[in-house]
Amino acid sequence: PDDALSLRDVFAAPPVFGGQVRRAIADIAGRKGNGERVVIASRQAARLSDLLDSAGIVAPPVERLETPPSRGSVTLFGGPLLEGWLLRPRQDAAPLLTFLTDAELFGVRKPQPRRRRRVRRGITPETFFSDVNPGDYVVHIEHGIGVFHGLVKLALDGVEREYLEVHYSQGDKLYVPIHQADRLSRYIGADDTPPTLHRLGTTDWNKIKRRARTAVADIAAELLRLYAERQIVPGRAFGPDTDWQRELEAAFPYVETEDQLKAIADVKADMESPRPMDRLICGDVGYGKTEVALRAAFKAVMDGAQVAMLVPTTVLAQQHYNTFRERLAPYPVTVEMLSRFRTPAKTRRILQGLASGGIDIVIGTHRLLQRDVKFKDLGLLIIDEEQRFGVTHKERLREMRTNVDTLTLSATPIPRTLHMALSGVRDMSIIDTPPEERLPIKTTITHADDTLIRTAILREFDRGGQVYFVHNRVMGIEQMANHIRRLVPEARVRVAHGQMPERQLERVMLDFAAGEFDVLVSTTIIESGLDIPNVNTIIINRADRFGLAQLYQLRGRVGRAAVQSYAYLLLPPGYNLPDIARRRLDAIREASELGAGFQIAMRDLEIRGAGDLLGARQHGHIAAVGFDLYVRLLAQAVQERKEQEGIGETDALTAEYLLPLEEDIQIHLPLPAYLPEDYLPEEHLRLRLYRRMANLNTLEEVESMGRELEDRFGSPPEPVVNLMYQLKLKVLCRAAGVRHVSTEGGHVVIRAETLEDVDRPGLQRRLSAGVRVGRRQIWIPLGEDASRWQGELEKALTLLGRMVNDPGG
Repeated sequence: PDDALSLRDVFAAPPVFGGQVRRAIADIAGRKGNGERVVIASRQAARLSDLLDSAGIVAPPVERLETPPSRGSVTLFGGPLLEGWLLRPRQDAAPLLTFLTDAELFGVRKPQPRRRRRVRRGITPETFFSDVNPGDYVVHIEHGIGVFHGLVKLALDGVEREYLEVHYSQGDKLYVPIHQADRLSRYIGADDTPPTLHRLGTTDWNKIKRRARTAVADIAAELLRLYAERQIVPGRAFGPDTDWQRELEAAFPYVETEDQLKAIADVKADMESPRPMDRLICGDVGYGKTEVALRAAFKAVMDGAQVAMLVPTTVLAQQHYNTFRERLAPYPVTVEMLSRFRTPAKTRRILQGLASGGIDIVIGTHRLLQRDVKFKDLGLLIIDEEQRFGVTHKERLREMRTNVDTLTLSATPIPRTLHMALSGVRDMSIIDTPPEERLPIKTTITHADDTLIRTAILREFDRGGQVYFVHNRVMGIEQMANHIRRLVPEARVRVAHGQMPERQLERVMLDFAAGEFDVLVSTTIIESGLDIPNVNTIIINRADRFGLAQLYQLRGRVGRAAVQSYAYLLLPPGYNLPDIARRRLDAIREASELGAGFQIAMRDLEIRGAGDLLGARQHGHIAAVGFDLYVRLLAQAVQERKEQEGIGETDALTAEYLLPLEEDIQIHLPLPAYLPEDYLPEEHLRLRLYRRMANLNTLEEVESMGRELEDRFGSPPEPVVNLMYQLKLKVLCRAAGVRHVSTEGGHVVIRAETLEDVDRPGLQRRLSAGVRVGRRQIWIPLGEDASRWQGELEKALTLLGRMVNDPGG
């Protein structure tokens, strides 16, 4: 027939709509009316079907095409293809078939998401445990502050086991069983003053803990008062997502990570609630916090509200302004920027637009906090890096956010322990999954050398990339730029710093982002949020003068594309580093893997001390018990207060963290249970794994750990099998209220006060012959067949746990 499709027909490029879905629907309707065949392959097939239906075109998604499409039809497939095409009989004839994909509809070639494990690629989970090294001060929950001396093997009753050796005052020593490694934490004080070591067997430690408990109870009451105030303040309940919201999200050119999707869902749920949102999005540099903020801003505008986004620097304001303008271009949304880059006349027009409601989204620096800035209907406040604003600014922020939804973004994560303590007072979403194809940054700490600088710049130059050179002194920055021009005459070099005229600085940054020159010599003005994917080498001069979090932020300006990136931290030739600077640089080098922000935050706390984090009045208590234990006590006090007042729920993370602080489950069995050196030779790795194992809280976690050990290190020898069995018993003991399991006189003895409260005769009937159940003890006979008494022990603990937790069952 005349309209049959043939290989002789001519292929041509299809129309491109770039996210303007309404225009695309109208075009498809026109093609259908002209008798064309339209076939669409899209991840958004279901949503497109709804939009087509609203235009009077019935096109339910299909899995496969059973018959050739008929003339004047629209067919939808659910799935990704790279790009579409037109098929026409002659170059000047009307198309016979139009094939469209997400590339034409939404302007992106969105990659196929791969299944990813929660563990970062190439990084083992124990890497992220706060390291404890021999010589470090540590805190044992029951015994106080001592010095960790490493792992040691001891033989008791002919059975070899591994212990953590801790030294206390006046020669006292404590050997902590490896299954209790969670009772130890690295000591982080209020400042860098060494702590006082305790003695074993005295009441001093318990008195110190009691004083700290009293102090945190006062803070808990204050936090809960703030929480209660948040619950009763009337807020704005935003409406559900619109079609345009879904279109905007479909046009995102990357695959969202699981953490990103969870954070977006959390923010939307908060916004749709009548209670004012106060959520912190905590994530590493380049992990997609801005996209979360953009979607929240668009949702607010779609409900008729205005949005203010507050950022710490003019350069970052310009970048966010460009991002928002570009992403929201297809929609009737007015975005403006308020900063010192704006002329007085332009500033006046922006202020008028905010007051009249003519501007939907404004992005600005602290200029937004001045009294002459008035909004017609401010519904959402977004704060990027709140810690960068001063006390006066924070007071003004507090006034602005009373009944306005507030979203705070932070790339320097606070310790999760602190979040748990404050849970319910401020909501928090953590984004700690790296985007696809992200590579760790290779970090080199070295003395400044002209040959090295030239080589590093030329290597980046040769692969078409650009370079940051950070020189944090305005005085002398031009001389440094001239020095680099002499070293690398092939490269185009320009300068940027905060004291430049606004227009000139703006022009330099825009030119650099556009690739107009190769090397930007700048101060730390590039530190916050700047995102130029083509810059993948950073050289930081006099790195010893920067703080740890600042170095981490600066290094995060590179490595934002799927290519290997490099960071060079330069020191003066022959310079002897002070101890604190050396520790800082060692930490940044060690934390080169993806998502190391949490590790950096903990090391920064350790180096600087935790005194400023919770206020001066808590300084002495943090110094006395250490930051980790202090915050655990605070978390427990907040939780107890919440339970008393019947407010809030405990999330899974907090519940796991709130395991009893005084818990001390003792398990002494005639079984060698440890990680042998011939199975895992590296002591540091064994210690990290022990610390992970001690934090396992469910049988599923123990089984998963066993499978992981076999997968990583091979078939487990007997001591490893016994270790996993002992960890399983620890979980069962906790559920059954058992504190002590040991061997006495040919029996395994379980001691548990919970036995007094259960049906002991019923328990006796369910256990094997020879097992005796007493008022507070269970006796299981030992025998030559170890597997038999081990099975009986596990069975007894399991049954007791069920009876304790379900007395009527």
